[in-house]
Amino acid sequence: MELLFARNELNEKPKKVQLDKIKEELQKEGEKIFYFDRDNSHKDMMALVDALEDEGLNVYFREVKYGLADEEYMYEVHAL
Repeated sequence: MELLFARNELNEKPKKVQLDKIKEELQKEGEKIFYFDRDNSHKDMMALVDALEDEGLNVYFREVKYGLADEEYMYEVHAL
């Protein structure tokens, strides 16, 4: 599964990441908060949550709005 990290600037393209890389980071650190771009589908984000929960992690997922427009949000995934 390929996901997009949240962009740092509005006009730049989001960076791609594979599910395996996310799992590797969590094995190293044990706990981490990831921010994902709004261009990811909600279905893919739920698949990520399910995959991390299958690994025995507790996962908290939410949409974070950073502006008033409908397209000004990102996804936050906190895995412990």
